[in-house]
Amino acid sequence: MGDITVQWFAPAFAQRLPLWTKVFGNGRTLRKPMRLEIETEQLRLIACDRELLGQAIAGDAQLEKYLNVTVPKNWSQFGRRVLRYALEKLQADEASLGWWTYFPIHKADNVLIGSGGYQGRPNSDGAVEIGYEIRKEHRNRGLATELARGLINHAFAQAEVKLIRAYTLGVVNASTQVLTKCGLTKTSELADQENGQIWRWELQRANWSKR
Repeated sequence: MGDITVQWFAPAFAQRLPLWTKVFGNGRTLRKPMRLEIETEQLRLIACDRELLGQAIAGDAQLEKYLNVTVPKNWSQFGRRVLRYALEKLQADEASLGWWTYFPIHKADNVLIGSGGYQGRPNSDGAVEIGYEIRKEHRNRGLATELARGLINHAFAQAEVKLIRAYTLGVVNASTQVLTKCGLTKTSELADQENGQIWRWELQRANWSKR
């Protein structure tokens, strides 16, 4: 599994995202929603809206051109299925933008190195689930930890979020080490029909230390 959590994918950050306005020579204006990004020391985490997800589903060449980044062939092991799922969720609830898929761009070489995000809006208890993956060529550099911390810090910046949750396979591996570094603790062991034993990890807001 490497730097990948098992269950990945994730109230909106605002009812409406801020807008920018561009004025053309003929006086016509174009207003578009600003793209939500989370920036860390080495990464830009780009929140996927419906258009971006559509480009990613269409193929790597389209995604590369749209984002103006390098998109390697093996940037994700999950394929298009999870992208289609996120797109369906956004189509059903546009206000959930920012609570689904993010694309991590490694700043130093402007390359897409995996994916991550949240499993939808916080629930009624203020809990939100995170997940992530880092392509093999960029592992063992601390990037999975940086990606996870970026998602955690951004989620806790929203007042309604009280708890971060994640799931891993039921063995000590790179993913469990990442979550431990981010302050999560194993809270339960569960039986999953598809993956066998899995572990649930949680971090309460009261125990969160922004890094």
